[in-house]
Amino acid sequence: MPGGLQVTQDGYTLDLAEKIVVAGETEFRFRILGPDGAAVTEFDAIHDKELHLIVVQRELTGFWHVHPVRQADGTWTVRLNLPEAGAYRAFTDIAPRALGKTITLGADFAIAGDYRPGTAPQPERTFTVDGYEVTLEGNLVGGAGELLTLTVRKDGAPVTDLQPYLAAYGHLVIVRAGDLAYVHVHPNGEPGDGVTAPGPDVTFHTAVPGRGTYRLFLDFKHGDKVRTAAFTLPTAN
Repeated sequence: MPGGLQVTQDGYTLDLAEKIVVAGETEFRFRILGPDGAAVTEFDAIHDKELHLIVVQRELTGFWHVHPVRQADGTWTVRLNLPEAGAYRAFTDIAPRALGKTITLGADFAIAGDYRPGTAPQPERTFTVDGYEVTLEGNLVGGAGELLTLTVRKDGAPVTDLQPYLAAYGHLVIVRAGDLAYVHVHPNGEPGDGVTAPGPDVTFHTAVPGRGTYRLFLDFKHGDKVRTAAFTLPTAN
């Protein structure tokens, strides 16, 4: 079963405080409920955080990767700026201590307003953000593992001093258009291992659950700022 398709898994449930929110800056609140129905407050860290929250628009044009703060009662809160009306999905990567493994829960919500449906961007292998050019090499093959390499350049020069972000030189989130099947991948190697170079290449061993068109979001850090490069890539089979 691909990640993120279930609001409940292994007895754990993603409980959003509100299923309809207003556009603009909002306080996004939710709880993780355990098998007993009570809010969970004990988690093991995953790449330096107890919980990773990823929010995407259903058309996969918008992407947010943030880290909420957990209150004593088990409520998680984070400020989000969601500018457009439409359908959204929230994903939580968590490792409840009592469960002993990592799971991804997903839940839908909507932003009220004038909704103008769209489609995922056309396939491309180059993305530019803040003067950085990121290129994608490799293919996705449904049901099989493949290597993807993302190369970061700044003003045409290779970036060889990427900064660690959440214990890695990059984080890759992959979401399938249509059902929003979800994959969160960390790169081969890690900062400080004596082998992995801090750029310009960041390589991921990636397996997607099946055929389709996927949206890929790479978070990388340089100059003390995290940036996101986004790509659309259909499977090769």
